[in-house]
Amino acid sequence: MNDEHTPEQELHSRRLSALQMGGEAKLQRRRDAGMLNARERLEGLLDPHSFSEIGMLAHSSRPEDRDSTPADGKITGFGRIDSRRVAVVSNDMTVKGASSSWINARKIAYMKECATRNGMPLIFLGESSGQRMQDAMGAASMASGGQDAQQYCRRRETPWVSAVLGPCFGSASWYSCLADFTVMRKGALLAVSSPKVTSVAIGESSDTEELGGWRMHSEITGLADMVVNNDQEALTAIRRFLSYLPSHSNETPAVLPVEPEDRPDASGPQTVVPLERTKTYDMRKLLATLVDRDSLFPLKDRFGRSVVTALARLEGASVGIVASNPQFKGGALDADACRKASGFIALCDSFNIPLVFLVDTPGFLVGIEGEKRAAPAHIMNMIHAVQLCSVPKISVIVRKSFGQAYLNFGGGRNSDQSAAWCSADVSFVDPAVAVSVVHDVPRESDPERYEQLRADYSKDPSAFALAGAMGTHEVIAPGETRRFLADALAAQWRGINNGVGRHEMRTWPTYF
Repeated sequence: MNDEHTPEQELHSRRLSALQMGGEAKLQRRRDAGMLNARERLEGLLDPHSFSEIGMLAHSSRPEDRDSTPADGKITGFGRIDSRRVAVVSNDMTVKGASSSWINARKIAYMKECATRNGMPLIFLGESSGQRMQDAMGAASMASGGQDAQQYCRRRETPWVSAVLGPCFGSASWYSCLADFTVMRKGALLAVSSPKVTSVAIGESSDTEELGGWRMHSEITGLADMVVNNDQEALTAIRRFLSYLPSHSNETPAVLPVEPEDRPDASGPQTVVPLERTKTYDMRKLLATLVDRDSLFPLKDRFGRSVVTALARLEGASVGIVASNPQFKGGALDADACRKASGFIALCDSFNIPLVFLVDTPGFLVGIEGEKRAAPAHIMNMIHAVQLCSVPKISVIVRKSFGQAYLNFGGGRNSDQSAAWCSADVSFVDPAVAVSVVHDVPRESDPERYEQLRADYSKDPSAFALAGAMGTHEVIAPGETRRFLADALAAQWRGINNGVGRHEMRTWPTYF
């Protein structure tokens, strides 16, 4: 046999062709634009030399495209992040725009199957022009797809993570919407179809940002959990997000060692929260004084801003935080804030992450706009999520907790253990609001009667009255908050199930 045509040389040639992706010219254009290519992204994401590729020699099923579709536009395989196994799909825009085909759909289906069966997080590095139309046109072509009968079904057996790193249409957008964490690069686009398809189909012109840019998805739709400036920041965010989660739903997150310098100053809380009730503050600053230093990892920070949802560590253990934020809307929750909280609770419940509620809220935001956005349903979704959730739930009332929000934030036996700051108030509404609603007596027109009525409605709202009725388990000084949280989380550890919950929220939609 001629040595130039040995099977080993053929294998080497085919591997080399796959590694060249869409060719040097296309790769250079990406370098000039400051964007990593699909393989460089894998190098930036995974531990060095840990990637093992699956389907490297796959190509289009169309004979005329076989030589021009290395790896069929989607690079798949296994690797490690901080020594932990992960499965990954990295879309290669240099090969037919990383468009979806029946071959690369099989690659993705295989990665999903392996990740689920073997308990590995699944990561999608998204960038795609959508469906490869040449492959999909006609009834017969449509019938040949869909071989993964539950392609878009989530049961949260393992964490799914997605990065929107360029134009994401079709399946690249679908998997982003199904992910537990979606990070979006500025300049990227997430939409059902491209501006060109949208223009042709319905005659509607739009620019990239208007159709599905980072501002829309971080501030209006809430589809983006985090926004970053470049590819490497996105990859770093993925690694950090996964560090708070277990590899699969049947284990608990790793507990990291804690050094003395990791513990914040106990006097921090009282320096953040003003004594005057009329003054606001940023709840995120209070949280930073309670959790391990530099461990606070907010999600959807630009969306539903009257509530903070964040992962963090307390004594090295992962916790999920749901906290009202008085800096925005006075801490009153609207429909977006409820949606944000409900989805986050589902994430924590599915992956055995205890929940901490920090409460300083006047209740829910009322008004016509909220009713148009189905605020009552979102309020009920949130309390439904709280009551379904089987991980430990710890609640701390900081300054006030009024109305139905008291229940949504863990009051009324909706948490396993609770405390209230010694200066906290709890009631149905502020007494001044009650006087105005029931008697329609403004202070300006009849101050004497107003004050008398206000006194009538000012039944003791104090933390001591709440504790006296066993409505909270402990009254604490602000500086004791971290101690209380650590002790309560230890006491409420589900030792009987080794910390693994019932996962009744595993099929809760990632967006609703």
